[in-house]
Amino acid sequence: MTKNTKVNAAILIIGNEILSGRTQDTNTSTLATWLNSIGVKVGEVRVIPDIEKTIVDTLNLLRKNYDYVFTTGGIGPTHDDITAESVSKAFGLKYEVHKEGYKILEAYYKPGEFNEGRQKMIWMPKNANLILNPTSGAPGFNVENVFCLPGVPSILKSMLGGLTNSIIGGEPILSLTINLRTVESEIANSLTEVQNNNKDVEIGSYPFFQAGKLGVSIVIRSEQKSKIDDCKFQILEFVNKKKIEIVER
Repeated sequence: MTKNTKVNAAILIIGNEILSGRTQDTNTSTLATWLNSIGVKVGEVRVIPDIEKTIVDTLNLLRKNYDYVFTTGGIGPTHDDITAESVSKAFGLKYEVHKEGYKILEAYYKPGEFNEGRQKMIWMPKNANLILNPTSGAPGFNVENVFCLPGVPSILKSMLGGLTNSIIGGEPILSLTINLRTVESEIANSLTEVQNNNKDVEIGSYPFFQAGKLGVSIVIRSEQKSKIDDCKFQILEFVNKKKIEIVER
């Protein structure tokens, strides 16, 4: 892949605890921020339950449509951790003990602690590549363009550094935020005009509430700083004309 190629990814959050609201998903934000920084644009995020058929069907769809798919959750030691087996089925691969993974965890745990539940964490699709885990020993894994990571946010975060060289991205996606003391309706037409004149730049507007007052953050995103600067200039032009206050956040 050349650096000019547009590279995309999907994120697949797996776990009943996210859907029930018991656990808050922060992994999407962590993964999307990291992927943007290495030039991979996230095109889709799905949250699905721990149901084998759902995981297999969703994964088979996403891995065909995206350059990369990142799954989080369902690779732990309990009965409802079925991601690894489901990935094996999606790829039509044998589900078996990963010999290298076994050695890593055997060395990680004290004698007698590497019990049957923990051994479940190194059952993976045949010939999967390991994603090393510097926090708690148990590795993630990757098959072709699918990367399977744990659901625990701090552990997932610690594993991303080791993945950077495995992912070929395009140009990193840059962003600039302008915070205004206004409401969206006041700037909607002007902002639409700027967007229409800069179709290859992504412009978003997001309301915020600060110190008892409403405001709008305008976020400009592109791979090229010059295009961001052009948009900023055009936005500031109408902001000054309308005498809208720019605020620090």
